[in-house]
Amino acid sequence: MITRRNFLKNSGLGLAAATLGNVGDLFPNTNRIASQSADYACLRPAVADRNFTSKAVEATITQVKKQLKNPKLAWMFENCFPNTLDTTVHFRTQDNRPDTFVYTGDIHAMWLRDSAAQVWPYLKLMKKDTSLQQLIAGVINRQTKCVLIDPYANAFNDGPTGSEWESDHTAMKPELHERKWEIDSLCYTVRLAYHYWKLTGDTSVFSADWRQAAASIVNTFKDQQRKASLGQYKFQRKTDRQLDTLANNGYGSPVNPVGLIVSSFRPSDDATTFGFLIPSNLFAVTSLKQLAEISAQVTNDSAFASTCTALAEEVQAAVNRYAVTDHLNYGKVYAFEVDGFGNRLFMDDANVPSLLALPYLGCVENDDPVYLNTRRFVWSVDNPYFFKGKYAEGIGGPHIGFDMIWPMSLIIKAMTSTDDSEISYCVKTLLATDNETGFMHESFNKDQPANFTRSWFAWANTLFGELILKLVDEKKVKLLNS
Repeated sequence: MITRRNFLKNSGLGLAAATLGNVGDLFPNTNRIASQSADYACLRPAVADRNFTSKAVEATITQVKKQLKNPKLAWMFENCFPNTLDTTVHFRTQDNRPDTFVYTGDIHAMWLRDSAAQVWPYLKLMKKDTSLQQLIAGVINRQTKCVLIDPYANAFNDGPTGSEWESDHTAMKPELHERKWEIDSLCYTVRLAYHYWKLTGDTSVFSADWRQAAASIVNTFKDQQRKASLGQYKFQRKTDRQLDTLANNGYGSPVNPVGLIVSSFRPSDDATTFGFLIPSNLFAVTSLKQLAEISAQVTNDSAFASTCTALAEEVQAAVNRYAVTDHLNYGKVYAFEVDGFGNRLFMDDANVPSLLALPYLGCVENDDPVYLNTRRFVWSVDNPYFFKGKYAEGIGGPHIGFDMIWPMSLIIKAMTSTDDSEISYCVKTLLATDNETGFMHESFNKDQPANFTRSWFAWANTLFGELILKLVDEKKVKLLNS
C-alpha cells in the first residue's frame, strides 16, 4: 500500500511536502469547502466526529467571532483555532493517569515539538475547563513516556507499531516513528510541563517517571556537548535528500567542544550545517532554568536544580562568545549555527525555534539589541531563505525549498512585533494566501498561493488561532477589523 509518507519520500518532496488543494480529502466530515464568493461555511468536522470538545474553547470561538467584523478572518479563526482538538488528539486513561496521543495532522505520528505546540494555545483556558486540563496533562504524561523510550527521537508511534524509517542506521525501536536528534524536541516537553504547572498549580504531572525523564533530558544535553567523545547518537539514511542524513558516518559536521549542545537536526527535521544550532541552544537555556525552578519548588531536588542552573549558564556563556557576532550589514547579531571553530551560518528558518521566534519562546526580550539587529537581518534579502514575491514576503527554509514562504514565519513575526503596521501586514497576508481553504498551510509559493504544501498541518492552524486570540486579548480588535 502506498501511504502519504511513502509518496512524499519517493517523490523527493520531503517528509511533509505535498500540494493538496482539497481540504475534504483530509477532513471527510467537513461540511463543505467555502467558495470564493465569501460564503464562509464552517469547515470543522460535525460535532459527533470531533476528537475532543472543550466548552472553554467553544466559548472562546463564539466570543472572538462576535468581535471580528471581517467575515473571512472570523471564518478562518473558527476553522483553525480548534483544529488540534477537532482532528488530532486521542485522549484516554492509562495506569489511572490521563494519556493523550497527538497526531501532527496528515502524518499520524506524534512529534514531541508539534504536540506541545499544538496544545499550547489552550493552556490559558484550562481553569475554565477541567476536561481540557486533563487532556493537556495527558500530553505531558505521554511525552514523559516518549522521552523515557528514547530521548534522541523526535517522533513516536502510538505503540510499538514500527515505522517506514526502520531501515535508518540508528538505534531504532518499534515505538519510534523517526529518530532525528533535535534539541527543541526535549525543550518543548519542558516548556509545556512548566507552564501547565504555573497556570494550574497541579504538580501531579511531576511523577517519578517525569523526574527520570528530566534527568534523561539533562544527560542527553551533556552527552551532546561532546566534550569527552562524539556522544551516543549517530544517524544515517539512504535518501536522495541531502539534509535527511548526516555526514561523517552519522555524526555530522565536526564541532569544537566549547560548551554548546549539538543538535543534529533542525526543527524542520533537516540536518544542521554546523552542529551548534543557536535558537535551539537558547531554547535549552530557557528549559534548563525552568527545570531548575521545578526541581527547587516542586520535587525538592536542590542538587539537580543546581546542575540545571550550571548547565544553563555554561550554554548561555558559550552562545555569547561564539554566536553573537558582527554581520556585514547589521552589526551584532545571533548566528543561526556555529561550530565552535569560528565558522558561522547566517540565515533563519521558519520553523520554531528560530532566531525570529526567540522572544516568543522566552529566550530573549523583545527589545534585546542583538535580537533587534537579528530580526532586521532575518526579514531581509540578506537571509538566503527570505523570499519576496507578488503575493507575500516571508521566511521559508530548505525543507521545501526556494520561493516557498511558511505562514508560520508570518505568524511569528506578528507575535513578536510591537509595530501595528507589521502586525497588520502579517494578518492581511495570511488571509490572502490560504487559497480560500480556510486553513493555514506548511508553505505557499510567493507568486502563486495556490501552490501550497500540507492542507492539514495542525500546528500552523492552532498557531494562527493563538495569534488572533493574542491580538484580541491585547485590545487590537480595531486593527483586526481595519
